[in-house]
Amino acid sequence: MARPEKIRLGEILVQQDLISADDLTKSLEEQKRTGRKLGRIFVDRGHVTEAQISEAMARQLQIPFIDLQQFNTKPEIINKLPEAQARRFRCAVLADKGSAYLVGMVDPTDLFAYDELARILRKDIELAVIQEGSLLQLIDRSYRRTDEISNLALELGQDLGETAIDFASISSDSGAEEAPVVKLLQTIFEDAVQVRASDIHIEPQENKLHIRFRIDGVMHLQTEANSKIASALVLRLKLTSGLDISEKRLPQDGRFAVKVKNQPVDVRISTMPTQYGESVVMRLLIQNSSGFVLEKLGMPSDMLERFRKLIHRPSGMVLVTGPTGSGKTTTLYAALNELNSLSNKIITVEDPVEYRLPGINQVQVNEKIDLDFSRVLRSTLRQDPDIILVGEMRDQETAQIGLRAAMTGHLVLSTLHTNDATSTLIRMIDMGAPRFMVATSILAVVAQRLVRLVCEGCAETYTPESFEQAWLKHELGNEVDQHQYVHGKGCSLCNGTGYQGRVGVYELLEMNNELIDAASHHDPNTFIRAGRQHMAGKTLRKSAVDLIIAKRTTIAEAMRISNQFED
Repeated sequence: MARPEKIRLGEILVQQDLISADDLTKSLEEQKRTGRKLGRIFVDRGHVTEAQISEAMARQLQIPFIDLQQFNTKPEIINKLPEAQARRFRCAVLADKGSAYLVGMVDPTDLFAYDELARILRKDIELAVIQEGSLLQLIDRSYRRTDEISNLALELGQDLGETAIDFASISSDSGAEEAPVVKLLQTIFEDAVQVRASDIHIEPQENKLHIRFRIDGVMHLQTEANSKIASALVLRLKLTSGLDISEKRLPQDGRFAVKVKNQPVDVRISTMPTQYGESVVMRLLIQNSSGFVLEKLGMPSDMLERFRKLIHRPSGMVLVTGPTGSGKTTTLYAALNELNSLSNKIITVEDPVEYRLPGINQVQVNEKIDLDFSRVLRSTLRQDPDIILVGEMRDQETAQIGLRAAMTGHLVLSTLHTNDATSTLIRMIDMGAPRFMVATSILAVVAQRLVRLVCEGCAETYTPESFEQAWLKHELGNEVDQHQYVHGKGCSLCNGTGYQGRVGVYELLEMNNELIDAASHHDPNTFIRAGRQHMAGKTLRKSAVDLIIAKRTTIAEAMRISNQFED
């Protein structure tokens, strides 16, 4: 392909009637004043979208425009160009056409970038226009640290040799950042954040070490390494988190903070002695309170409106229930974020404090010094709070104090581990909380799960399997044939899984006089029947089915989360 010619973006957009001459003049004035890129100014001022700019440039240059969301890339092709050059020149190798590479560029008229690409790739280049936002996402997904992690693990194993090294001395060494163990851990964290992993698992096996990530709730093997580096990694992590490096027989918990690509990440660490050494699990908590917004939870609009009214009540208890990792904390923090104001005194009692919210008094439970939930909660009530968040209702005393606070003019938010909304009140009574307090203090129960969303880059319609159709028939009856169903075939966007991202499914049991009477009855089945009648058609399972119909998740995923709770 011939070397491209330099063109003026503003003139192209005016010629194609996408902006006016006046828009161009004002944008050029802003460019002189701020030094920002002209295209970004057009987008920020609302004159055009990023896609319109790319399509206009493609028409002018008579080259194709490629939507990376719909283009199935291969990692081995992307990696023909080093990551540093891909970011510098804002481009990516998209396909190998034999005699030439198809290269997508944000600005195909960048002559210096074109010449450098031709030199690096040593092959003819066919150009296409791509969007900058989509390119950055592609680069983050494609340039994984797998090879780098494997090489660093090998280097660490070679450094260790057959003799033990005192890694404690590393902490005081001025060159600690260059130590292989530190570089390995830093690279692991970078890769985990890049692929949106929620947890890192370091698991020693008999002859090897597994490093696995949990992404969208599912475990993925990152790399396998020599088992002899396991103790070095664990020792370094213990030093970082202030744990006892001499204690290898008992579990330990701690936390520390790391910075990954200038982004602060809180890490909760748990160690556990296993047959072949200490296993480590690290939960990654990216500190971004702007993500705690009720509208982003995925609640249906009518349920969200009801939930919002409930949390603005002056007193009573709202419980959020579900298994570990179902998003309960996110739901409660989103509620707190909305309630947080100078007119409200908010105190949280947590174990551990997962995210730091400005303007809220957050207390960390510490069982080692007898600072447990019930003790902190009693002290909290003497601090004149309006709203109290209790991390979890763990025992009878905590439940009773929380219910009493709800009865005496406080709004109490908390979590409980139950299968669904209707069984939550029965669980509270089983814990020893007085039946009358449970019936009159609890305003509502939200039960939730997280379901994986179909990857938009590779979603396609398909005919469900016979067992899927049978399950759908039970849920939808004769409506089964009225809908289309999708799944993801796997692409670079989702690392071949067919899923990308998760969203919550919910059911909300709001107490009324009928349910209060049923909760006061000594037969628990009375309340369970009344609760299910009250929520008919608005259950967790129905919420998951609605996502199938909306083509946002798969039948298999809805079936998976449906098996976690009873009919």
